[in-house]
Amino acid sequence: MSQPTTAALPFTGFTNDDFAVFEIDGLEPRMNALIATVRPKLHQLGDRLSEYLSKLCGEQMFPHVAKHARRTINPPNDTWVAYANNKRGYKAYPHYQIGLWSTHVFVQFAIIYECPRKAEFADRALTELDSVRRSVPSGYVWSKDHMVPEGLPHNRLSDEELSELFVRLKTVKAAELTCGIHILRTDALCMDGEAFVKLAEQTFAKLMPLYRMAMA
Repeated sequence: MSQPTTAALPFTGFTNDDFAVFEIDGLEPRMNALIATVRPKLHQLGDRLSEYLSKLCGEQMFPHVAKHARRTINPPNDTWVAYANNKRGYKAYPHYQIGLWSTHVFVQFAIIYECPRKAEFADRALTELDSVRRSVPSGYVWSKDHMVPEGLPHNRLSDEELSELFVRLKTVKAAELTCGIHILRTDALCMDGEAFVKLAEQTFAKLMPLYRMAMA
């Protein structure tokens, strides 16, 4: 097993029980299972990777584990820990996320509709589209809707389609955009916990051009 990259407890990795949480019917049963099974791991990843991200970004990054507190009927289909440079919240800021659905784990950069910088970010991305094309690895996945587990592979998007994502982010009030990796459930179950941490660190580093563009 590879050694931890920060002075924190080793991450034990994801198990089938973590993914199976999202197959439980009903808000209260699913939330109870999520709180007991998945949330402690998100807190661990939050503590574990915030130090690395702070060094990478050159500013203090704070972890925020999703609480899903506004839900009253429909149970969550995914959950996550977000990292932002604000201690009180992350939604109004460009940020990073680690989370999971029943089908996969995601590690990604995100800029969502609450962020007042999203139009400026979209303008910069459109102006520097060639740079975005080159800096994002071919196997990474874009998404314009965090409610949908599927994404748009970077290597399958034409320049026109990639531009449309940024135009939509700029012009649609409720638009959002994420970019990162999806690790299939079967692959995540076979992955050593510390190997996952290392992969998350590498992914955050690869996504730094997007983060810097959003923070400029």
